[in-house]
Amino acid sequence: MAPDPTTAQVTMTLAALAATGATPRPSGESPQQQTERIITGINAQLSDPSLATQGAWRLVWLALSEANANMAYIARSTNGSNEFAVVARGTDADLTDILEDLDVGTVVPFPESGSPKPIAVSKGAMDAFERVVNARSIASPSPNVTLAQALTAALNSAPSSPQPTVYLTGHSLGGCIATMLAPYLQAQTWPKQPKFAVITYAAPTAGVQSFVDYFDSVPWVIDERHNNAYDLVPHAWADLDTTAGWYPSPGPQATEEVKLLIGALSKRTKGNVYVQPGTLYPMNTSYTSLAKNLVNKTTQDFLGQVAFQHANSTYLDLVGAPAVPSAPVVTAVTPTFGEPGATVTINGTGFSKDSMVDFGHFACPTRNIDSDSRITAKVPDGTGVVHVRVTNTLGTSPAVAMGQFAYGGPAPVVVSAVSPTSGQVGTPLTISGSGFADGATVHFKDKASDSVKFVSTGQITATAPGQLDDHQTVNVTVTVGKATSPASPADEFTYTGR
Repeated sequence: MAPDPTTAQVTMTLAALAATGATPRPSGESPQQQTERIITGINAQLSDPSLATQGAWRLVWLALSEANANMAYIARSTNGSNEFAVVARGTDADLTDILEDLDVGTVVPFPESGSPKPIAVSKGAMDAFERVVNARSIASPSPNVTLAQALTAALNSAPSSPQPTVYLTGHSLGGCIATMLAPYLQAQTWPKQPKFAVITYAAPTAGVQSFVDYFDSVPWVIDERHNNAYDLVPHAWADLDTTAGWYPSPGPQATEEVKLLIGALSKRTKGNVYVQPGTLYPMNTSYTSLAKNLVNKTTQDFLGQVAFQHANSTYLDLVGAPAVPSAPVVTAVTPTFGEPGATVTINGTGFSKDSMVDFGHFACPTRNIDSDSRITAKVPDGTGVVHVRVTNTLGTSPAVAMGQFAYGGPAPVVVSAVSPTSGQVGTPLTISGSGFADGATVHFKDKASDSVKFVSTGQITATAPGQLDDHQTVNVTVTVGKATSPASPADEFTYTGR
């Protein structure tokens, strides 16, 4: 990164920080506890001089809406530039869940925009906007005030020169909300009139043509819509159908299942014609930034590539900004089954001294942070097969197959890798994972291998059986008793012909 970061690098970093602590602790935490955890995490990152924000911003307000649906915060510069940022975060959920939950089949008026003429947005976008503008902070630095009240106070304490600039920004649904917050705030009366700039990333569409006509008529000092050309989310809802033709070589190409999903999502507009506001700044137009391990023509690879192309980390890389510190990640749990009170080792990355451990919805009170990659914990009371997850001020680790623990056993069956990943009928494979046992069966898609050898609980070998189509990618699954490993991109094998 250059010594003087660009506006895009700074605002995308601020947008990425909104994801801090977005996932509640699996064993449960109060809104107050989660809010304080988010504030601690964002403050730590804003003070980090290695990020594009260069330690030159501080948090002045943050509020989490009911049920963790949305979050927004205000930060101000500390370098004398008299700049403020209003940053919105979208719903913390799976990408397809986000698109399914956003109600675009109904359009509603948006009088809060300040437009002299009626304009309309989707009901889903309006609901998110109202949650943000009505949310009150429940923790310092500005408790019990709304976004507009907090910004008023911040501007009131700002110097008159240079003229204050307020940046509206956000990634994903946060960007969608930012396009609505911008005209709403621009229409207010302020103690010191600021200039307003709107810079969004990966934002789905908020409204129809009337909204765009008004938005584009407002004299923003900056008006930029940054989209990864191969990010599916910004195509919702203006032209979502175009994404069914993705991805170019080396792939992955959409499967019929994916095409049906995209078609079903597109129909949720019920004929409403959505239009993106602002000036488009496309990135990655030549598809040079991609997850190279997710290129096979499978539903898992396509959805995995969609997630990669939409990720905060990808956008930070595309604008040339340093990555923000990551939330914890669990890579493995050993052993993977046992009784309450047993000792397990949790391996991963991003562990810190304040890390908390949960076995499913059960908190783990006894744990020792051995290093940033290892935790030793005693299994709390619980039942069934659960995901072991780690939470700290930066976030909560995602649930992963190799991070499962089974109370009482048997061990969860998981395939973590196959080698080689391609070959012909009869190719011998080494299958790695956990929970394997003597007598296990191995299937390539729906065809059983007739040559299986148990090596250890973490390794098994098998030869690739014949298929009707010998030019396809299939999932390699292992079955032990009644338990079968879940399909994932890690278990894919591509037939290259006979």
